[in-house]
Amino acid sequence: MTLKTPEQYENSLRKMNFKIYLMGELVENPVDHPIIRPSMNSVKMTYALAQDSQHEDLMTAKSHLSGKKINRFCHLHRNTEDLIKKVKMQRLLGQKTGACFQRCVGMDAINAVDSVTFEMDKKLGTKYHERFIKFLTMMQEEDLTVDGAMTDPKGDRSLTPGKQADPDLFTHVVERRKDGIIVRGAKAHQTGALNSHWILVMPTMTMTKEDSDYALSFVAPADAEGIFYIYGRQSCDTRKLEGGEIDVGNKEFGGHEALMVFDNLFVPWENVFMCGEYEYSGALVERFAGYHRQSYGGCKVGVGDVLIGAAALAADYNGAAKASHIKDKLIEMMHLNETLYACGIACSAEGHQTASGNYLIDLLLANVCKQNVTRLPYEIARLAEDIAGGLMVTMASEQDLRHPEIGKIVEKYFKGIASVPTEHRCRVLRLIENVTLGTAAVGYRTESMHGAGSPQAQRIMISRQGNLAHKKKLAKEIAGIKD
Repeated sequence: MTLKTPEQYENSLRKMNFKIYLMGELVENPVDHPIIRPSMNSVKMTYALAQDSQHEDLMTAKSHLSGKKINRFCHLHRNTEDLIKKVKMQRLLGQKTGACFQRCVGMDAINAVDSVTFEMDKKLGTKYHERFIKFLTMMQEEDLTVDGAMTDPKGDRSLTPGKQADPDLFTHVVERRKDGIIVRGAKAHQTGALNSHWILVMPTMTMTKEDSDYALSFVAPADAEGIFYIYGRQSCDTRKLEGGEIDVGNKEFGGHEALMVFDNLFVPWENVFMCGEYEYSGALVERFAGYHRQSYGGCKVGVGDVLIGAAALAADYNGAAKASHIKDKLIEMMHLNETLYACGIACSAEGHQTASGNYLIDLLLANVCKQNVTRLPYEIARLAEDIAGGLMVTMASEQDLRHPEIGKIVEKYFKGIASVPTEHRCRVLRLIENVTLGTAAVGYRTESMHGAGSPQAQRIMISRQGNLAHKKKLAKEIAGIKD
């Protein structure tokens, strides 16, 4: 098998034995849990579109290891065309789900780990890359969803990992054995962890010699003994427990985050890709962050397309579509959205080959892309809320709309133009609410700010990559200044 069907993917999750806590209770069946299920549907779409001949070019690729057709989420980028197709694929999936489809982080992780382990082996004589390729071969053959795990809780930001009051606030090795290592700690904000088959752990920051126990990368089954999860709370998430679909906004799809806890997790050496090589921790963080910042030029744009469409529908249903200021706001939303896309395509087109043979994006442009993502989606969301109107957040519930007595009142007073059913207007307003304020806002609005690093992280990288000295030299030459 190299391409799972959507049904095979869902069935594979049913066979797993996750330990998940959600709202104080242990979840027995995460696949069918009404709060978790929509996020699984989003990942399922990555499998469904790969089976669709219309989208085969974007959703699949040829493995450089086996020569077989594989899901692009399991692929190592072999040229700039692969990097560009990645962004286009992510936009497509954002358009189809209106939510976070979660497999990007694993794809970005394998591409970062590939080149860094190759360089480690070449210089240090280690066998990390060989181990990684063995795992990647399995990942491609079985079409696995892998969760890339980088972000540690971090505790007191003013202290290094080893000086924390609690050493487990950063993921670290607590014991090295002949057969493997024992790991303790946690990874926070883990997107799609409960819909993944395996996890790929990476260090959260550049480590020093004193903190070499925290320079750690490995893979483990997502349901391994020694791993448990605490599901992250999202705005309006309990609406999914009500049984309706209008108030949810996005009736089928969603995303999720979780705290991933390592409680003396045993990892065999064959699954370890870094253990103490602190000199390479910075490169792994930098490359993963670069790939993931590129990703936001695709996925956030696809969700933005849905939000722009919803705002335009709201204007239609409100009878305001012909107003010049509404037209201008929609144009501005499209302009901002395409600006994000342009950055994602640009950093891909300017990519270059690494020593291992895979392709890395232009890191400067990838960070510019993500810096824009920390700002422009907020303006797109603001304009959507402006166009939608106040009813978006004061509307009566679906139960009221369906009520045998007051439903007629809701139907009457919440109607916009006469030719459009009130329910249609309610649905599109709830969709806008979902993307800008509800559960989807985690994967669009807030994740745009903090996902793949907060704004300052990109500004630091822009400062490093911007080559200010070269720009000064150009100015001196033009001005005739000689040193």
